Amino acid sequence: MAGIIDVSHIVEAGLVTYPGLPAPIVCDFLSREASRALYADDTTFQIGRIDMVANTGTYVDSPFHRYEDGADLAALDLERLASVPGLVIDASDVEGGAIDSSLFKDRDLRGMAVLVRTGWDRHWATPAYFTGHPFLTRDTAEFLRDSGVALVGIDSLNIDDTTDGARPVHTILLGAGIPIVEHLCALADLPTTGFRFHAVPVKFRGVGTFPVRAYGVVE
Repeated sequence: MAGIIDVSHIVEAGLVTYPGLPAPIVCDFLSREASRALYADDTTFQIGRIDMVANTGTYVDSPFHRYEDGADLAALDLERLASVPGLVIDASDVEGGAIDSSLFKDRDLRGMAVLVRTGWDRHWATPAYFTGHPFLTRDTAEFLRDSGVALVGIDSLNIDDTTDGARPVHTILLGAGIPIVEHLCALADLPTTGFRFHAVPVKFRGVGTFPVRAYGVVE
């Protein structure tokens, strides 16, 4: 299993990541055909143009996503996003959607990127992805915060129960400066431990969420 394991979804025109949010529009700002007039014979370039909301594909949430005075993408600490020792928690057999703290206890979580595998990514890009998804409970978020984790990720629609408008998991983790990565995939391809996790967004100021190329490097 050594090597680089990609655990992020492909972003493309028309992709709906979350109900109610628009799909990205991907087009040419400068097409190859139009570029022929600007360069030497047989030399062409394409410059793409993308119109999308920040919550598209596999993305990271910074504290600014939840808190006006929280760290935005430009202020995130790379030590929480790049080459972080990873741990996969298998929650694929949890019934009822709610993932409580019992799965996380008796583990050394300090400084870890804790990735929760629910298997919900099997529904990606289908209507089934948007309803009945697995999520973490408030007590799980509190336990992870108190355990000193570096980052928490999940392969589901939302790390919170979307019927709870208080969004306790976002509130607790982002309030503690712990980034969240949502819409991961292929976590079954990673070992439980023995890998380094990477999920680095563009260094945008004034933005709280942005897509990432998330992957694990198996040691």
